[in-house]
Amino acid sequence: MIKVLIADDQAMVRQGFGALLAAQSDMLVVGDAADGAAAVTQSRELRPDVVLMDVRMPVMDGLEATRRLNHQDGPKVLILTTFDLDDYVYAALRAGASGFLLKDAPAADLIHAVRVVASGEALLAPTVTRRLIAEFAARPLADRPKPAALNALTPRETDVLRLIARGLSNHEIAGDLIVAEQTVKTHIGRILSKLGLRDRAQAVVFAYETGLVIPG
Repeated sequence: MIKVLIADDQAMVRQGFGALLAAQSDMLVVGDAADGAAAVTQSRELRPDVVLMDVRMPVMDGLEATRRLNHQDGPKVLILTTFDLDDYVYAALRAGASGFLLKDAPAADLIHAVRVVASGEALLAPTVTRRLIAEFAARPLADRPKPAALNALTPRETDVLRLIARGLSNHEIAGDLIVAEQTVKTHIGRILSKLGLRDRAQAVVFAYETGLVIPG
């Protein structure tokens, strides 16, 4: 059972999403919050698997709330946003978000997104990946030193990390490297473990911030 907490300052959004998710046989809505501070408090008390987190909220915004929940045992955070290219994309990933969902997305997309994020995968649309590339392309190379942590990866794991950062799916990575998709999943699991990362979203940020992948 996937336990979900909904954080949004609009009561209608909380109620609508809550009713939709509660109707799924594999989901349980454990609570809702009208601001980021309440989301953090309730998350620590109710221990949800996934938090649907709006960005613009009173008291504490969704970015700060996400940052405070970003630890190994914390819930996965799925950011609710009005625009897939707004200014919060990069900041939310840095804060530890595992995915993004447009507020006007179809109901099926919301249900799918919660399941994907709960399973430990990241939900990164191509538009989000392109935004990240643009963000890092604007930075001086000197700001992106390679950490010693990269030395822990095998050459094949390094190749997989580069392809993740380019926005390729597991299926596409398997085709590019001519290996089985399950092998790719195994590599990704080892990459996340060695680098101390929670999911694919953090892996993308890591690859660009360390200079492993240079935009362009």
